[in-house]
Amino acid sequence: MIEEAPALTVHRGFERPDKGLVERLRGAQTGHVVDAMNGRGAIASTVAPVRGANPDTVAFAGPAVTARAGPDDNLAVFGAIDLAEPGDVIAVTTEGWAASALVGDMVTGMIRNRGCAALVTDGMVRDVAGVLATGLPVFCRGMTPNSPARNGPGIVGKQISLGGVPVHAGDVVVGDRDGVVVVPRDELAVVVEKLDQIVELETAMEKRVREGLELPQFYRELVDAGAVEYQD
Repeated sequence: MIEEAPALTVHRGFERPDKGLVERLRGAQTGHVVDAMNGRGAIASTVAPVRGANPDTVAFAGPAVTARAGPDDNLAVFGAIDLAEPGDVIAVTTEGWAASALVGDMVTGMIRNRGCAALVTDGMVRDVAGVLATGLPVFCRGMTPNSPARNGPGIVGKQISLGGVPVHAGDVVVGDRDGVVVVPRDELAVVVEKLDQIVELETAMEKRVREGLELPQFYRELVDAGAVEYQD
């Protein structure tokens, strides 16, 4: 006989990232963060700010509290809220379920009241006007009025896959108008160190473009080295 699984399993023992390092990612452009991770780390573009969100107010950064919700169910979201601390990002996978919303404005308001930095999910949301009114950055797959159940099963605090990227509880999630990036906790210090260098290089390049730069130096070097073949 198979033992009945609990409605919700919450794993509380994950390690949180250094708060000082997380703080250094607040306000960072996601493109710069990706460059600090060798050009990867962004989740799929199907996860985007909820429709109607002001692009100037969707930026966030914080440690992930992960949750895996069952199809047509959001019990795991409440377990994640219970586990969350101020500044955390609730990161929830529905594993492809899109026939009903994961949350609406009431649950989004609870996440805001907990002091969380954002909600990121590959699922759907509802009550968009109310969600926007909470002021919480919400990234999702789309919108539907259909509502979920609250029966489980669900898992909180374990690894999930979100938009094609693995997310562990304690990884740092960074978002802005361009998308969402996941920084693995054990790579955080290196990424933050590289970030300063990347911002400096980007700032210098932006200045050169404003001053009229038409082609970057690396391309001219390829031409000079004979690596570019021109055919008429």
